[in-house]
Amino acid sequence: MVILGIGNVLQKDDGLGVYAASYLNENYIFSKEIQIINGGVEGIHLLNVFMENDHILILDSIDLNDDPSSIYAIPSEELSGHGLNSGGAHEIGVLQCLDMLELQGKPVPQTMVLGIIPFEVTFDIALSKTITEAFESYIDVALQYLEKHGINHIKKETVVTLEEIINKAKDPSGIMI
Repeated sequence: MVILGIGNVLQKDDGLGVYAASYLNENYIFSKEIQIINGGVEGIHLLNVFMENDHILILDSIDLNDDPSSIYAIPSEELSGHGLNSGGAHEIGVLQCLDMLELQGKPVPQTMVLGIIPFEVTFDIALSKTITEAFESYIDVALQYLEKHGINHIKKETVVTLEEIINKAKDPSGIMI
């Protein structure tokens, strides 16, 4: 299984997926081999991830008509019907990756988007207070999804906070996943 965090950390709540993937990578040990990828805004350049894996959990902010911090789990077969493009190129690219595989007659991986409605998408390396307050719940839903698919977790003794992960994104020498 692959956990793919996508989003733009330069656009406040849009970076949630990248922060969540980093948080899971830094703070948990998983019972089975999983790969955690910072997909950032790579979009269509992630096609190989979709071609080489049979199960992908995408972490992202999504633009749906609902209250900020609302969490959605949307299976890939329903993605095109939910208008997930919040204006960023990464969502278009992810949908195109799935469409390209289908059009080529190649297997489409089991894909789930775990999305959260952003409060604010603006130029800032941060998360809004609304999304910060919902972050632990979002991580809990991701962990529940993994457990449902036979992947248990153990929290590491030394925890890297969300604030520390965001600060890594602000540091030009900081490397996220």
